[in-house]
Amino acid sequence: MRGRSDGGQKKRLITSLCIVAVFLVFLYAYFGSKSNGESALEYGSRSLRKLGSSYLGGDEDAALGGKHEESTSIFGLEDGEDNIVPKSFPVCDNQHSELIPCLDRHLIYQMRLKLDLSLMEHYERHCPPAERRYNCLIPSPPGYKIPIKWPRSRDEVWRANIPHTHLAHEKSDQNWMVVKGEKIVFPGGGTHFHYGADKYITSIAKMLNFPNNIINNEGRLRTVLDIGCGVASFGGYLLSSDVIAMSLAPNDVHQNQIQFALERGIPAYLGVLGTKRLPYPSRSFEFAHCSRCRIDWLQRDGILLLELDRLLRPGGYFAYSSPEAYAQDEEDLRIWKEMSALVERMCWKIAAKQNQTVVWVKPLTNDCYMEREPGTQPPLCRSDDDPDAVWGVPMEACITPYTEHGHKTRGSGLAPWPARLTSAPPRLADLGYSNDMFEKDTELWQRRVEKYWDLLSPKVTSDTLRNLMDMKANLGSFGAALKEKDVWVMNVVPEDGPNTLKIIYDRGLIGAIHSWCESFSTYPRTYDLLHAWTVFSDIEKKGCSAEDLLLEMDRILRPTGFIIIRDKQGVIDFVKKYLPALHWEIVATESDPDQDGEEFILVIQKKLWLTSESIRESE
Repeated sequence: MRGRSDGGQKKRLITSLCIVAVFLVFLYAYFGSKSNGESALEYGSRSLRKLGSSYLGGDEDAALGGKHEESTSIFGLEDGEDNIVPKSFPVCDNQHSELIPCLDRHLIYQMRLKLDLSLMEHYERHCPPAERRYNCLIPSPPGYKIPIKWPRSRDEVWRANIPHTHLAHEKSDQNWMVVKGEKIVFPGGGTHFHYGADKYITSIAKMLNFPNNIINNEGRLRTVLDIGCGVASFGGYLLSSDVIAMSLAPNDVHQNQIQFALERGIPAYLGVLGTKRLPYPSRSFEFAHCSRCRIDWLQRDGILLLELDRLLRPGGYFAYSSPEAYAQDEEDLRIWKEMSALVERMCWKIAAKQNQTVVWVKPLTNDCYMEREPGTQPPLCRSDDDPDAVWGVPMEACITPYTEHGHKTRGSGLAPWPARLTSAPPRLADLGYSNDMFEKDTELWQRRVEKYWDLLSPKVTSDTLRNLMDMKANLGSFGAALKEKDVWVMNVVPEDGPNTLKIIYDRGLIGAIHSWCESFSTYPRTYDLLHAWTVFSDIEKKGCSAEDLLLEMDRILRPTGFIIIRDKQGVIDFVKKYLPALHWEIVATESDPDQDGEEFILVIQKKLWLTSESIRESE
């Protein structure tokens, strides 16, 4: 009897332990899932972490060997071979609807990074470490609408898409923007040109005696860098003169200015003149512009002005509209005197000065540099300095002289626009490319783009697309093939490949150097079409996460926007598995006959979806 009693007690004990275990599992599942949900909003869910989906914030994991096994083999896996695909991705909280992972000021504060605010380091790229990365889909703000089409979008956007009106109040006397019901309207004003960018642009062309007072100078002036661009009205009004500007501003107190620019359909990029070179090669721009951009050009031996010098072409212009150029108070006079002395030592000359604007011009050759007194500051850059190395490279307080060929050419040697788009530029030789290779590449991408548009034709009309990105632009022939379309292309060149971005700028197009192991410097929902030619294959070789890249593409793509992936079959199959989780759908698939079946095309459209929270807030 005693033995049976002991056995019963054991059974009851085991049963009790099982009940407790089940209860604990339930508690863990319930609260753990809540914790994971919150983690997805802040750091990314653990289930995605197993896939290597750390959301783009740098390649620290790759450097530590943390993700190589998963990422390098994932495109070759068959169903059931440990390639777990989520049925859905978590959705970020609405407060993250404007998240820029590598330009997240909240992250900087939370991580207590020791940055020099006087050098603008807090506005430079600082990507999150693995434990702080976001693994969720970025929601649209409440009431989001499909953006207004170009060219109407230059002058008006939906207020719900960028629900920030502080600039309208702060800059009310300068005609930056005006709130009118459901829309925000842009009269074309700026801090220095209250009465319109168009009149201001014409006045600059007149100052420089350009034919017919047109800023493009008969096609010789094509690419412009607008520093501290505001909402980019200057760049927006240049487009009608066949001039394209890279409108640049940081994510600062006017934090949504670049978002407004891109919503308007105007080329723009989040960046700052801080401690690192801007992501553009040397001699990229014919014209640089700063209108009340509040930059201390004299700091650190003129290093910021010397960065502009690196970026300007031979004979390039810098238009500076600021009180220092005309005011008579003691401080402004001091700044003007010191700035004038600095640019004189840099061999710049005043091309024109009128009212509140001065325009300097850069020399065509090295002659002036060679004639300076020994020890003159700033010095010439070292002979081993590569002026085209820009990704994470610190600025140098030195003058970049021209190459021997550039010195003899007495200029850039570029054809006027639009001929330069299809003319082989002199700097091709720097990369070992021949004119014949350039022409064949142009012809190849012309055929490919025509095919893309055939595949897109059931879904797009002439005004469907405006902001396009070529994620691996090579020589820029994808963008060149779109000349007759009313679009512009952000040409992205990988940081570790041939630096073909200088060829792209020499063709009269624009772009930036970037690593797709990190998040791009733009707001969510800013591009209508992304073109990814072998981008997934490339990041696989680096050991970076393909899932991260999918989430990043979703972040920067507008709802109802398109993605064209051209890659190997394994990549296409991999991406297809994620379509439901990303709320994407297939538009078309096709193999490329030019590549003997080695490259396949997948055309995708992103669906418009809203969270229940967004819907409630918009009602």
